[in-house]
Amino acid sequence: MPLTFFSFRHAVILCLLSCLWVSCNSPYTPKPKGYFKIAFPAHQYREFSQPGYPYSFQYPVYANIIRDTSFFEDKPENPYWINIDFPRFHARIYISYKEVGPNSFDKLKEDAYKMSYKHTYKASSIDDSLMKTPLGVTGVFFTVGGNAATAKQFFVSDSVRHFLRGALYFDTTPNEDSLGIVNQFLQEDMKHMINTLQWKSR
Repeated sequence: MPLTFFSFRHAVILCLLSCLWVSCNSPYTPKPKGYFKIAFPAHQYREFSQPGYPYSFQYPVYANIIRDTSFFEDKPENPYWINIDFPRFHARIYISYKEVGPNSFDKLKEDAYKMSYKHTYKASSIDDSLMKTPLGVTGVFFTVGGNAATAKQFFVSDSVRHFLRGALYFDTTPNEDSLGIVNQFLQEDMKHMINTLQWKSR
């Protein structure tokens, strides 16, 4: 019997419905989350050694150092606070400095631990590692896991005169997955800064 136009049209519709039914019942594989590829610069450094500052260190050539003015009006005793800005990564390392007074070292150290562990409610883990640099500077480096506001912090001191603390923050919503690779890249810069840090007499 010859195939009429009417039956041909129905055959096409039936075929399309069959394909749709098969595709609806095939296993679904969700696409994994993806993030933009980041082109990292080579790690190169220059010296920060400003007259009058009680410390010096090396910092990346792709970073800018500016004086922290947020505390000057209320706390003029902290003129050596600075920010290390990384415009490419929308990141900043906040550097605070305190002179160690009589019997104040333990309090400064306790405050540094408190500031690191205040992120516990967002953190999946907090690891603290003792450090001693080739130049004899000692301190503690904190690595905070999870979606905490800061994943990398540290403090260093000679316990008798100088106490310096640093904390890395991003100008974005914390996300351990998307920021992980940037955190690792900037951690290398932070450790280079610590390893080259020296105390100065004013």
